[in-house]
Amino acid sequence: MTEARKTVMIIEDEPDAAEMFAEMMRVNGFNVIKMYSSTPAIPMITQEKPDLIILDIMMPDISGLEVLRYMQRDPELARIPVIVVSAKSMPGDIKTGLDAGASTYLTKPVGFLDLKQAVEKVFSTPA
Repeated sequence: MTEARKTVMIIEDEPDAAEMFAEMMRVNGFNVIKMYSSTPAIPMITQEKPDLIILDIMMPDISGLEVLRYMQRDPELARIPVIVVSAKSMPGDIKTGLDAGASTYLTKPVGFLDLKQAVEKVFSTPA
C-alpha cells in the first residue's frame, strides 16, 4: 500500500511565483492547490485541510499574517504547517511571521533547494 500524496496549498498573488512554487512541489511528488488571493483561500484551507501551506505575506486583500492568525484560532487548522515566503525580509518582519504561527520564514527570491529543505524539515518534524 502506498502512502497518499501530501497536498500543498500555495497562497501567492504573483502568478509566476505561484507557478514556480507549484512546480517545485509537483517535482517532489506533492498535490498542489494554488490560490492567488487570501480571501477565498481561508474557506479553502478549512475545506481542504492541506498538509502544508506556502504563504505570501503581502497580498492584495487580506495579509498573509491575518491568514496565519485565523488558522491559529482554529485548533484543526493550527496544526497545519505554514512556510512563509515573502519579500519582507527585515528581522522584525520575520519575527512577526514566526510569532503569528509560521513554521518557517523564507525571503524572496527563494531557490529550489531552500524551499525543498524547508518542506523536508516541516515534514520530518514531529507534530
